[in-house]
Amino acid sequence: MGQAWGFSRHGGPEVQEFFDRPDPEPGRGEVLIRVDVAGVNPLDHLLRSGLVDGLDGGRPFPRVLGMEAAGTVLARGEDVNGLEVGDAVFGFALTGGGTYAEMTVLSAPNTARIPEGLSATVAATLPVAGTTAIDVLDQLGLPTGATVLVNGVGGGVGLAVAQLSVGHGLRVIGTGSTAKRKHAEAVGVRFIDYTAEDVAAAARELAPDGFDGIVDMVGGASLRRVAPLARHPRNVIAVGDMSVSDLGGRFVERRVDRENLERSARLALDGVLAPVITAVHPLSDAPAALAAVENGHTSGKVVIKVT
Repeated sequence: MGQAWGFSRHGGPEVQEFFDRPDPEPGRGEVLIRVDVAGVNPLDHLLRSGLVDGLDGGRPFPRVLGMEAAGTVLARGEDVNGLEVGDAVFGFALTGGGTYAEMTVLSAPNTARIPEGLSATVAATLPVAGTTAIDVLDQLGLPTGATVLVNGVGGGVGLAVAQLSVGHGLRVIGTGSTAKRKHAEAVGVRFIDYTAEDVAAAARELAPDGFDGIVDMVGGASLRRVAPLARHPRNVIAVGDMSVSDLGGRFVERRVDRENLERSARLALDGVLAPVITAVHPLSDAPAALAAVENGHTSGKVVIKVT
């Protein structure tokens, strides 16, 4: 038996609970890991709320929260290639589900070894933010010297996109609240505080000819305010709002395979991708970790250190 933190039904924070569960067994194409560190993401509370239940596999309640983790392989299921018992790994819990736990199963094709020199804490932040940033930059394919607007730059994905953009030689302008300024400017972003100035007017002043690319983390009305600033609508890439297609833009094309995980790890080792980890919580403090992300009060990444 091991402790986990999850939810007993769909709803708000009131449905969350700690519970003991039997140690999961890896199925075909899965590995069982002892979780060292779990990443916290906005998608976690969206799954709990039931807004994206199709991504949760229809598993019975209670369900364990969390979708990314780093840890050590304890057992392998059938048809697992490239991973061995004892390996330090990081990846996605796409099949068994739930990383806010002492042990969990990861999908082997969506799991990679942690390279020497990379900590489990950093590795646990890469499956979502790191690979999303890679996908965004690949999809845009902007040349050196191009100007990109990151709408909602302060979170884990936004900062990762900004870092990779700077690493590609792009000029980066980002929007966010006052609390997000310090971390955004530290990675080379020209920051627009949406609480203090008109975003569209400030962005037009900084890029009078428009933006070569816009990456949106916010969606809704905010996306619609900035989308007209793109020189070509097709180069508006949204990470969370699929209605971007109505504006002529595109939703990010995600690749969560081992190859992309390994790319994110190499970029982290090279210092091009340096996750901004602003809070590390023990598993016993998981409610506070997710609350901070759900309330939008954090910059960068929040992680849960399980072991």
